[in-house]
Amino acid sequence: MKIGIVGQGYVGLPLAMAFCESGIQVIGFDVDVAKTSSLNNGISHVEDISNEVLKKSIASGNYKATSDPKDLSTITVAIIAVPTPLDADRNPDLKYLISASEILGENLQAQTLIINESTSYPGTLRNLIAETVAKASSKDLKHRFAISPERVDPGNKKWSIRTTPRIYAGLTAESSKLTRDVYALICDDLIEVSSPEVAEAAKLFENTFRQVNIALVNELALIMRAMNVSVNEVIDAASSKPYGFMKFLPSIGVGGHCIPVDPTYLAYAAKNAGVEPRFIELANSVNLQMPTKIVQRIKSENAGSLAGKKILVCGVAYKSNISDTRESPSEILIATLKKEGAKVSWYDPLVASWNGENSTLPEAKNFDITIVAVLHDAMNKNVISESSDYVFDCTGKIDTENKL
Repeated sequence: MKIGIVGQGYVGLPLAMAFCESGIQVIGFDVDVAKTSSLNNGISHVEDISNEVLKKSIASGNYKATSDPKDLSTITVAIIAVPTPLDADRNPDLKYLISASEILGENLQAQTLIINESTSYPGTLRNLIAETVAKASSKDLKHRFAISPERVDPGNKKWSIRTTPRIYAGLTAESSKLTRDVYALICDDLIEVSSPEVAEAAKLFENTFRQVNIALVNELALIMRAMNVSVNEVIDAASSKPYGFMKFLPSIGVGGHCIPVDPTYLAYAAKNAGVEPRFIELANSVNLQMPTKIVQRIKSENAGSLAGKKILVCGVAYKSNISDTRESPSEILIATLKKEGAKVSWYDPLVASWNGENSTLPEAKNFDITIVAVLHDAMNKNVISESSDYVFDCTGKIDTENKL
């Protein structure tokens, strides 16, 4: 078995390392030449993969990164692990998935099992990937197709590729069996579902569930604030119920490659099926509005104006203890603050540069306002608290009167 993984990001690289550790030869393909060059030099860009692990896989001869699609010609299994983001109008953007399918179709030279791990709406494997590969191929190789949606939580030390249950389904029974054989090498719990559409929909629903519940608790925070009641105490009290309740905490919003994106893919599919996804779109709206709601509150608590105020935003990654800034709600927060005329700096020890700017240290009393959007373990709470006289905490972890 020789596996080619198209996409060497937060999903593809850990997947490649897992197979390499199981003794499988892996070709890691990515169109980013700088990325593949860095990988071949033993430099990892993914927090969950150390340079030592990467170098070990290279030294064993099991891993090679490449930007040359011809290197995929000898693989027997292809796994697609590319981004499926939203476009400027917040609609599904499948250009990377289409490109990956075309690359496979043009370069595979023998019958291959093609597995999609990239998140998309039901029908993507059957109607887009399989058809695109066939159209791009000059031979009728009768490839086999399956899906096993990624379940990666960057920075999570408890749930790994091996320990996280994995769902899968093929377009045929044979494809399903072959897919199980592949993932049995790196996963302990494999769950076959009846069709690729079920697997695709399940992945979307997993993160839509989180989006909806985060929106609900964020709305609760706004309501409790208006009633002068501690939302955190309310949540703690509700959490004492031993059944029928799952604890979610209020926050600045949602970010990353899943929660802000997947519900929109489900809503898109719903509309195409003639169903209005009102609940999903309301949840999306509530979470997208949270940074603006926070700015409005901070403005009201600072004499009704932020013009000329020196403001420090702590944390521009989308969640704690990782450097990933994709869909970070801090971006909306900072843009809104600047519209109010504030002079905004940001501090994040895990993010070297972002949007053409560099991190600013939280020096004592150097700012008029400090907003804690995300709190990393590497951040010093006392230093942050001393950076200004007004500190607003979106995380519930800083000792301040001003919090969600």
